[in-house]
Amino acid sequence: MKIIVDGMGGDNAPVETVKGTVDAVNEYDIDAIIVGKEQLIKEELNKYNYSTEKIQILNAENVISNDDDPALAIRRNKNSSLVVGLNALKDGLGDGFISAGSTGALLAGGLFIIKRIQGIDRAALTSVYPTSNGISLLVDAGANADCKPEYLRQFALMGTIYIENVLGKKNPKVGLVNIGTEEGKGNQLVKEAYELIKNENLNFVGNVEGRSLPLGEVDVIVCDGFVGNVVLKLTEGMAITIFSILKEAFMSNTKTKIGASLLKPELSEIKKLMDYREYGGAPLLGTELPIVKAHGSSDAYAIKNGIKQLISFIEKDIIKIIKNSLKQNITKMEE
Repeated sequence: MKIIVDGMGGDNAPVETVKGTVDAVNEYDIDAIIVGKEQLIKEELNKYNYSTEKIQILNAENVISNDDDPALAIRRNKNSSLVVGLNALKDGLGDGFISAGSTGALLAGGLFIIKRIQGIDRAALTSVYPTSNGISLLVDAGANADCKPEYLRQFALMGTIYIENVLGKKNPKVGLVNIGTEEGKGNQLVKEAYELIKNENLNFVGNVEGRSLPLGEVDVIVCDGFVGNVVLKLTEGMAITIFSILKEAFMSNTKTKIGASLLKPELSEIKKLMDYREYGGAPLLGTELPIVKAHGSSDAYAIKNGIKQLISFIEKDIIKIIKNSLKQNITKMEE
């Protein structure tokens, strides 16, 4: 298996991106192509031990920034690491692509270069969401701020396929984010989406309120990208705040310091559960080829775990399963 990595994407590229790629190559026994400024990539690779034949460099002199207009950048910045990497994926040079760069540009590239699966109207970012009951899957985590009801139906379908096959949750509960649990609640988008999802062959439990999400009451959290991104960023912020408050409280006197020492293993496990670095990135579901979006501030550990998630995405053949599910739906409609 060969993974294509955007070597220049993200706040800590290429230093952390290259290190994470080397770690993944050594640990998972894969091959990789790192796309970016060749001289910089070489300088970073020279710091590490690895089988040199397992990592190639694909030169790309430019970088798309978060300030660039995504669609224009994809069309005009042909020699950027993100565009060169996506074209390499399209041309069959690798099996999947990962980038910690501009989310908007990656989404635009997925649309214009890789293309959507036939029958999928919008690709969705699919983020692992930590809960007190393990992990859930949030779809959409920020790709589509404005949605139609049909998009949410497709998000529910793709999210179910991913969590069943990659995360191993059988017959996952699907919930639609809303301001109340009663059927008929919410705006027009959610009301219409509710009816569409209800008629799918999914374990749809209905509407779910924001306060229930961290409790893990549903496995697949369905919403538009605007709501999903707010939920994700709010949860990240709350986790950081809570740990900061706990740290201050535990360090306040000798007694609390002793208590903190005794609780350190348990606190470390909780922190690990809430750490985005453990999950690595968000798969972009709905494109013709496997793509994972890593967090913009990813370090080497996060990049390595993002590659691990991309490997599972590829090995489980999620795209083929989505296509087969769409064909079955079309057959049912024709009957």
